[in-house]
Amino acid sequence: MELMGNISQPVYGPGPEAPGSSTPGLVGMVHGFLRMVQPNALPIGGCVPSRALSLFPSQLLLYELGFLVCAAIGLLFILLVPLVGCCFCCCRC
Repeated sequence: MELMGNISQPVYGPGPEAPGSSTPGLVGMVHGFLRMVQPNALPIGGCVPSRALSLFPSQLLLYELGFLVCAAIGLLFILLVPLVGCCFCCCRC
């Protein structure tokens, strides 16, 4: 076991920290939005194979509900904004 020589054991810190930013206001807004959209924790307990078919999909849907609502509103804007712009441009009454 002398192949490794004198390599020391790694020392781990307390965990990842948020990097410093030159725009703390923007970072605060983004984190506030993410906390509003995703307030629930990931349901890891539902990954047990015996209960996964009945419990996990509903928990996962609840976990992703905020993102699904944001995606639906985004798709609505993608469809309605050009349509309203076309109506204003072509049908100036």
